[in-house]
Amino acid sequence: MVPWLLARQGVDVDVAAAQFGVSREQLESDLALLFVCGTPGHLPDDLIEADWEDGQIYVGNADAISRPLRFTVDEALTLMVGLRALAATPGVTGASGADGGEAILRALTKLEQATGEAAGVAARVRVTLDDGAAETILADASRAVQERRRVRLSYQSFGRDEVTEREVDPMRVTSLDARWYLEGWCHRAEDVRLFRLDRVQSLQVLDVDGTPPESAQLRDLAGETYQPSPDDVLVELLVEPAAAWVADYYPVDSVADAGDGRRRILLRAADPSWVRRLAWRLGGHVQILAPQSLADQVAAGAQAALAAYPVEVVQGLAPAGMPPASDDPCADARPRLDADLARAGRWGRLVSLAPAAVAVGPDRDVGRHPRRG
Repeated sequence: MVPWLLARQGVDVDVAAAQFGVSREQLESDLALLFVCGTPGHLPDDLIEADWEDGQIYVGNADAISRPLRFTVDEALTLMVGLRALAATPGVTGASGADGGEAILRALTKLEQATGEAAGVAARVRVTLDDGAAETILADASRAVQERRRVRLSYQSFGRDEVTEREVDPMRVTSLDARWYLEGWCHRAEDVRLFRLDRVQSLQVLDVDGTPPESAQLRDLAGETYQPSPDDVLVELLVEPAAAWVADYYPVDSVADAGDGRRRILLRAADPSWVRRLAWRLGGHVQILAPQSLADQVAAGAQAALAAYPVEVVQGLAPAGMPPASDDPCADARPRLDADLARAGRWGRLVSLAPAAVAVGPDRDVGRHPRRG
């Protein structure tokens, strides 16, 4: 801003505000900051002078920054490497290298001309953008958007842990948090859906018009990619300190202190099956308070997991409340097992066995308790 004003002494405040795309009030606030800016020393003679009382702006004592700052070699190198990587990404430049691709190439050419030295270094650096999505899938998805053609895809659903077949009218391909996404009208869900391209197992561009319905609107992805709907299930969790990270890792409605380091968490799930897997993965560190049906499902899954152990392990464990036999190889694990079994029945927690509980003898190890998410 300062170099521009120095070259246009007496410019009208409203004209300057329009130039920088800000309100008059914002520009005057920025001008007021100039009184505390300047060269090291910060004595009166070191600070920038500004005057706009009559509606015209005059700036003085700012010759040190009368020209826009140039990029350092490191800054220019970073920009050029990034632009080259972006230009080489399938689908970004379009089928003919037009639109966004031309803008990238123009910016890259200007940087190379302005930096000289850094351009040679940047040419020797290569960056590959890879989030796990196949290049052909990304390129085909982008082509479908440009040509307004419907796609048929096989999608690995995170919530249900299953592969589904979808027909989608694509609306855009976008990158968010280092992941590529296809957003479009899903004919299976009859709504706009966001598909992570690294979870797309196959994608076919159909010879069918892919114009989405007029009601289909692109979602605001400035925040979370997951956006709740009125049909989502409201889940209430009580997590132990060891699982407190859940509140930071997943989108939640609220978090409350439950004492002793525990947290009470409210979250929404379009498909609660992923919450079941989360509870199983966390063992005895999470309690599902609501809905009760989900807690019952987790408890049933915990009992099914226990049933997967060899008979000799289960038989070697005396019923809850009974003292273990003197030769019981699982004696050390019994108190924890009894308590976890009781909690599993009451709260919908996964049974969590100590390592000793899966060793039936000195020469035999039957492995770990299956706790995959």
